[in-house]
Amino acid sequence: MAKNTPVGPGTRVTLRFSLQLDNGNVVDSTGLKAATFDVGDGNLLPGFEAAMFGLLAGASERLMIPASQGFGEHLEANLQRLRRGQFPVNMELTEGLMMSFADQNNGELPGVINKIQGDSIEVDFNHPLAGKDLIFEVDILEVEQISNEILRVSE
Repeated sequence: MAKNTPVGPGTRVTLRFSLQLDNGNVVDSTGLKAATFDVGDGNLLPGFEAAMFGLLAGASERLMIPASQGFGEHLEANLQRLRRGQFPVNMELTEGLMMSFADQNNGELPGVINKIQGDSIEVDFNHPLAGKDLIFEVDILEVEQISNEILRVSE
């Protein structure tokens, strides 16, 4: 395995990382354990992967990930108003309560109760980190070429 293989398409990366908000709150971390992923396998957001492109084993970086490349912008369209009657009768609803809803395909869709105004319940279906810029601190431990996929740059 070449020591100078950069992170990019067709590579398997072993790393340690922490993900934090710009106020310093850590929202995710591998801790002292290492994690391994294949670029493009869906385990990391594409914006995080792209920020690491070109890094070599041994690199330690602090990468700024804008909201648009992280969990997306906070969209007003993802705020929905539901009627109290759409919830179980005996369920106690409070602002900040995270619940699981069924989407159109019967998949699980998390939502947070934002506001309760009488019979109107506002639920936020945005990802909790939507609209937030993130700091991704990463230590690249190993980079291995696993396929011949290449990065195609359009001009």
